Amino acid sequence: MDIIVKKILIVEENPLMMEVMTYILINYGYEVFALSNGNEVFKFIKNNQPDLVILDDVLHGINGREICQLIKLNKTTSNLPVIMCSGDDYFDEDLTQKGCPDDVLHKPFDITSLVEMVAYQLAA
Repeated sequence: MDIIVKKILIVEENPLMMEVMTYILINYGYEVFALSNGNEVFKFIKNNQPDLVILDDVLHGINGREICQLIKLNKTTSNLPVIMCSGDDYFDEDLTQKGCPDDVLHKPFDITSLVEMVAYQLAA
Protein backbone atom coordinates (compact mmCIF):
# COMPACT_ATOMS: atom_id res chain seq x y z
CA MET A 1 0.00 0.00 0.00
CA ASP A 2 1.41 3.37 -1.00
CA ILE A 3 1.65 6.04 1.64
CA ILE A 4 0.56 9.41 0.35
CA VAL A 5 2.84 12.11 1.69
CA LYS A 6 1.11 15.43 2.30
CA LYS A 7 2.72 18.46 0.65
CA ILE A 8 3.06 21.70 2.58
CA LEU A 9 4.03 25.08 1.16
CA ILE A 10 5.61 27.51 3.62
CA VAL A 11 5.78 31.18 2.60
CA GLU A 12 8.07 32.94 5.07
CA GLU A 13 10.61 35.75 4.63
CA ASN A 14 12.62 35.01 7.75
CA PRO A 15 15.21 32.40 6.67
CA LEU A 16 15.64 31.02 10.20
CA MET A 17 11.88 30.67 10.77
CA MET A 18 11.51 28.99 7.36
CA GLU A 19 14.35 26.59 8.11
CA VAL A 20 12.97 25.67 11.55
CA MET A 21 9.41 25.05 10.28
CA THR A 22 10.73 23.05 7.31
CA TYR A 23 12.94 20.90 9.54
CA ILE A 24 10.13 20.19 12.02
CA LEU A 25 7.56 19.29 9.36
CA ILE A 26 9.97 17.09 7.36
CA ASN A 27 10.73 15.19 10.57
CA TYR A 28 6.99 14.56 10.95
CA GLY A 29 6.88 12.99 7.49
CA TYR A 30 5.61 15.88 5.36
CA GLU A 31 7.02 16.98 2.02
CA VAL A 32 7.84 20.65 2.50
CA PHE A 33 8.41 23.42 -0.04
CA ALA A 34 9.38 26.94 0.93
CA LEU A 35 9.15 30.33 -0.73
CA SER A 36 10.65 33.51 0.71
CA ASN A 37 8.07 35.85 -0.84
CA GLY A 38 4.54 35.80 -2.18
CA ASN A 39 5.34 36.48 -5.83
CA GLU A 40 5.50 32.81 -6.86
CA VAL A 41 2.75 31.40 -4.63
CA PHE A 42 0.03 31.00 -7.24
CA LYS A 43 2.37 29.56 -9.86
CA PHE A 44 3.65 27.10 -7.25
CA ILE A 45 0.13 26.09 -6.17
CA LYS A 46 -0.93 25.54 -9.77
CA ASN A 47 2.14 23.44 -10.61
CA ASN A 48 2.51 21.45 -7.36
CA GLN A 49 -0.94 21.28 -5.71
CA PRO A 50 0.13 21.46 -2.06
CA ASP A 51 -2.24 20.05 0.58
CA LEU A 52 -1.68 23.00 2.94
CA VAL A 53 -0.20 26.51 2.84
CA ILE A 54 1.47 28.15 5.84
CA LEU A 55 1.68 31.89 5.21
CA ASP A 56 3.49 34.59 7.14
CA ASP A 57 1.19 37.61 7.40
CA VAL A 58 4.05 40.07 6.82
CA LEU A 59 5.71 39.69 3.42
CA HIS A 60 7.31 42.23 1.06
CA GLY A 61 5.17 43.14 -1.94
CA ILE A 62 1.89 41.27 -1.67
CA ASN A 63 1.33 40.41 2.00
CA GLY A 64 0.12 37.14 3.49
CA ARG A 65 -3.39 38.40 4.17
CA GLU A 66 -3.85 39.40 0.53
CA ILE A 67 -2.49 36.05 -0.68
CA CYS A 68 -4.83 34.22 1.68
CA GLN A 69 -7.85 36.15 0.40
CA LEU A 70 -6.89 35.42 -3.19
CA ILE A 71 -6.54 31.69 -2.40
CA LYS A 72 -9.82 31.52 -0.49
CA LEU A 73 -11.88 33.56 -2.97
CA ASN A 74 -10.67 31.58 -6.01
CA LYS A 75 -12.93 28.63 -6.93
CA THR A 76 -10.02 26.33 -7.79
CA THR A 77 -8.12 26.95 -4.51
CA SER A 78 -10.88 27.86 -2.04
CA ASN A 79 -10.71 24.47 -0.30
CA LEU A 80 -6.93 24.62 0.16
CA PRO A 81 -6.29 24.94 3.92
CA VAL A 82 -4.30 28.03 4.89
CA ILE A 83 -2.61 28.62 8.24
CA MET A 84 -1.53 32.22 8.79
CA CYS A 85 1.49 32.91 11.02
CA SER A 86 1.22 36.17 12.87
CA GLY A 87 2.74 38.05 15.74
CA ASP A 88 -0.45 40.13 15.90
CA ASP A 89 -2.56 39.13 18.91
CA TYR A 90 -5.65 40.66 17.34
CA PHE A 91 -5.40 38.62 14.15
CA ASP A 92 -8.02 36.10 15.37
CA GLU A 93 -10.70 38.73 14.75
CA ASP A 94 -9.97 38.33 11.04
CA LEU A 95 -11.09 34.68 11.12
CA THR A 96 -14.66 35.79 10.55
CA GLN A 97 -13.86 37.88 7.46
CA LYS A 98 -14.42 36.75 3.89
CA GLY A 99 -11.31 35.07 2.51
CA CYS A 100 -9.87 34.42 5.98
CA PRO A 101 -7.33 31.69 6.82
CA ASP A 102 -8.47 28.39 8.30
CA ASP A 103 -6.38 28.99 11.40
CA VAL A 104 -3.80 31.33 12.92
CA LEU A 105 -0.50 30.24 14.41
CA HIS A 106 0.69 32.93 16.80
CA LYS A 107 4.40 33.76 16.89
CA PRO A 108 6.31 32.75 18.85
CA PHE A 109 4.93 29.21 18.73
CA ASP A 110 6.13 25.85 20.01
CA ILE A 111 6.68 22.69 17.98
CA THR A 112 3.58 20.98 19.39
CA SER A 113 1.30 23.85 18.36
CA LEU A 114 2.67 23.85 14.81
CA VAL A 115 2.46 20.07 14.37
CA GLU A 116 -1.02 19.76 15.89
CA MET A 117 -2.42 22.63 13.83
CA VAL A 118 -0.97 21.19 10.61
CA ALA A 119 -2.33 17.70 11.39
CA TYR A 120 -5.76 19.12 12.23
CA GLN A 121 -5.99 21.15 9.00
CA LEU A 122 -4.84 18.22 6.86
CA ALA A 123 -7.41 15.92 8.52
CA ALA A 124 -10.30 18.38 8.08
